Amino acid sequence: MSGNASFEGSSFEGSYGGDASRLQDDSILECKICWYRYQPEQGDDVWQIEPGTPFSQLPEHWRCPQCDGAKNQFMVVR
Repeated sequence: MSGNASFEGSSFEGSYGGDASRLQDDSILECKICWYRYQPEQGDDVWQIEPGTPFSQLPEHWRCPQCDGAKNQFMVVR
């Protein structure tokens, strides 16, 4: 990994590493396990997340609605 960022071996290229401060409100993130994309304008019906909710504002217990992957398993697409 380039730069000074370190996430204790739990990150990968494109990962936000669980650091929500690195995300913009309109960021789209994709699960590296099943490729589900969280799109803020759509929200998440499974977890009852309202449309317009940025990924950075998802509750700590939120997980991928398709494969149950943890939030830190998502990578930034846009």
